[in-house]
Amino acid sequence: MNPLAELRYFFTALGYFTRVPVPRWVGFEPAWLNAAARYFPLVGAVVGAFAALVYLAALRVFPPGVAVLLSMTATLVATGAFHEDGLADCCDAFGGGYTREDVLRIMHDSRIGAFGAIGVVVALALKWQVLAALPPMRAAMLMIAGHAASRACAISYLVSLDYVRAEGKAKPVAQRMSVAALLFACLFGLPWLFWPAWPDGHDWRAGIATLVVLAGLRFALGRYFAKRIGGYTGDCLGFAQQVFELAIYLVGLAWISF
Repeated sequence: MNPLAELRYFFTALGYFTRVPVPRWVGFEPAWLNAAARYFPLVGAVVGAFAALVYLAALRVFPPGVAVLLSMTATLVATGAFHEDGLADCCDAFGGGYTREDVLRIMHDSRIGAFGAIGVVVALALKWQVLAALPPMRAAMLMIAGHAASRACAISYLVSLDYVRAEGKAKPVAQRMSVAALLFACLFGLPWLFWPAWPDGHDWRAGIATLVVLAGLRFALGRYFAKRIGGYTGDCLGFAQQVFELAIYLVGLAWISF
């Protein structure tokens, strides 16, 4: 493993999924994106840490609801709403398309429709309400876990499903990922679910419960993508990431509500 090449792959992932400037020496080649995919969860952890810092800083001045909104706004700016765009496109396509060709055509359309607008509003509102209802440190750690683990789950489809477009923005990423690369990615994304942020130490059962929910969602979404369009697109990965992230927050809140 070449350390310089791996660093280049990380910066490639960071530049692709965020608006964070990367060093000029990194350069860019579309072929690097598939190798960079294993660093997507690490980029998620960076985005989640940024969200947590903004949230905790804002809490010193504002109530939790406002602090969460400021944190969400910061991440939307940092990522360019990359995954939220996929969520909107998939809601429009799967909600309004009947045939495979209709779904792919609508998904490719840059305009947002009623299904997309409703989907984004509901997803953002749920994140806002769930995170605002959590104790501060637990919310902060779930932000990191949510961004990191959701990306690990989303890119797992590169192992099991086919990319269905002949061309597309995600085409360079969408080469088949090896199981070894996925395991590497999971090391960056999944351990955050067990981070100790609880009053008496982390209850490992909460992490296990979250993994079970994520595994069930991954199976269900994968079956749905395969049935409707025969595989996945880049928008499907963005849609899945948003679903997984929201599921992590909901499980975190439900766990302390029992």
